[in-house]
Amino acid sequence: MINVLIADDHAVLRHGLRLILNEADDLTVIGEATDGEEAVKLALELQPDVVLMDVNMPGLNGVEATRRIRAARPDTHVLILTISKRDKDLIQAVKAGAKGYLLKSSESSQVLEAIRRIAAGEAILPPDLMARVLDELTNPTPTPAILTGRELEILRLVA
Repeated sequence: MINVLIADDHAVLRHGLRLILNEADDLTVIGEATDGEEAVKLALELQPDVVLMDVNMPGLNGVEATRRIRAARPDTHVLILTISKRDKDLIQAVKAGAKGYLLKSSESSQVLEAIRRIAAGEAILPPDLMARVLDELTNPTPTPAILTGRELEILRLVA
């Protein structure tokens, strides 16, 4: 049996996911969280195999919650299920330790299969998202310098 924790700030979505997941013979929902803080707390208490996590939640977001869960419980896998198509969210989620990233527009069968595969240790990214992750990892966007060259020069002179 694969134990799943659902973390999403929308009650209707959590309820729908619970119904879908509990219909499967090999999946059971062991808890629901309404924000990232609660997701971390419940993940530590309930020790799920998979956390189904939204990115955009009030308070602690899903990316930071993923980072904290993976740091405290490396055996707990996180599947991001979100509406966000932003490259920034995708890349940050993967860097935080998410093992998969699906859009909420996915079919329920895709979500079920992704949970099973992630619980088995696989990583899940749809092909179009995989291409974006690989592009970012092989050609990372340079981070802008915090200080300009002139500001660094002035700082050196002051020091």
